[in-house]
Amino acid sequence: MAAKILPVVKLVTKVTVAGGALYVAYDTGLLGGSGEGSEVLSKAKAAIPPAVDEWMKYFGLELPAPPKIEFSPLETWNSGVQKSIAALSVAPTRACEYTDQGIQYIKNLAK
Repeated sequence: MAAKILPVVKLVTKVTVAGGALYVAYDTGLLGGSGEGSEVLSKAKAAIPPAVDEWMKYFGLELPAPPKIEFSPLETWNSGVQKSIAALSVAPTRACEYTDQGIQYIKNLAK
């Protein structure tokens, strides 16, 4: 009986964690526009280091200094979407070029 319930409990736990993460992301504004994302990122940069320091003091551990990364969400917010659309827009041309190259290769092999 317990063997049948365990997969259901695991699934419910995973769905709950994923749903909670999605709710927190939506509630904090991470899924909004670039302005909201930038604001949330600045809040996280201000809140996370003190919390990590407190936990490290509590557990008596020492972490290396985090690397300094200059990241601007305003500049890169939709860059992934733009790159994907650019790749999709040249896909038919590339497919034709690769087809022509493949046909030429087969013709050369047949000679």
